[in-house]
Amino acid sequence: MTVTETSRPTAQRGSDFAALSRRIAQAGLLDRRPGYYAVRIGLVAALFAGTWAVFAAVGDSWWQIPVAVLLAVAFAQVTLLAHDLAHGQISRSRRVARIAGLLVGNLAVGLSYGWWMDKHTRHHANPNHEDHDPDVSPDILIWSRRQAEASRGLPRLIGRWQAFLFFPLLTLEGVNLKVSSFRALRRPSLKNRWVEGLLLGTHVLAYAGAVFLVLPLPKALLFLVVHQVCYGVYLGCTFAPNHKGMPVLTADDELDFLRKQVLTSRNVSGGRLVTIALGGLNYQIEHHLFPSMPTANLRRARPIVREYCASLGVEYAECGLLESWGLALRHLHEVGRPLRGVRT
Repeated sequence: MTVTETSRPTAQRGSDFAALSRRIAQAGLLDRRPGYYAVRIGLVAALFAGTWAVFAAVGDSWWQIPVAVLLAVAFAQVTLLAHDLAHGQISRSRRVARIAGLLVGNLAVGLSYGWWMDKHTRHHANPNHEDHDPDVSPDILIWSRRQAEASRGLPRLIGRWQAFLFFPLLTLEGVNLKVSSFRALRRPSLKNRWVEGLLLGTHVLAYAGAVFLVLPLPKALLFLVVHQVCYGVYLGCTFAPNHKGMPVLTADDELDFLRKQVLTSRNVSGGRLVTIALGGLNYQIEHHLFPSMPTANLRRARPIVREYCASLGVEYAECGLLESWGLALRHLHEVGRPLRGVRT
């Protein structure tokens, strides 16, 4: 999918985002929501601690498998909180946000806060851009025809049938995040990498130690597999609907900020349950336009943004959760078309 000519900005459109930003600010939607986050943090902390308490209480039993699934949900919700911390939605203080992010990300779920924040910041600056967004780099999957034609090795092999392999590959995402977190410790550019490494190591020792202390080897290994598989699929199903299947930008697409964010993002409808499950990321368009806006305000910003985009003739994409996954899979299958029937 590409950006159409009618979507390209003209010289008069430089202030489009500024006008929208004024409306949002006047509505008070950029104000902090300490009460909302106090409740949300409390509930997520209770879910996280409560699941570990259930794990300890159940002990050596095959009933630990459902507990592993519940723990995956708890890990995902903690990760979504780390996302909000990274965007400054919870605290204006960068120091407070970073300390909390290290505790929530590195220590609680084993995800490098510094590595992920750097990666996610680059994504927000250039969403769905072939050359600048790390989320659409052709590491394993390919996201455009151009990437397909230039692919080599594993991406070229997988790219042929990647739509069918997408969900199976998500089962590895939890492990991939941990591996990437530890690999990032080798980068001199990573701030406080010794602290990050210490907290990541503490997480792994405490996590594995608890599982192997309570469960015998076969059950422990199965618990770890189920937990990491469900955690990876949960996160993948949370982030994939937001941009996959939307236009992939290249150096030829010179879009202003508003169009760059709106045209590459997709909202997911579905009500309060979807909002809770996706951590508010179902309002992806509003989140990309205003990354520091508290999650609780995104729903209220939606009608303002949608009406404003309509007045400019800018397409505002929104659909249900299942449809969003379908669009992502169809896009993956389409961009892999040049590779099917081609020998490596």
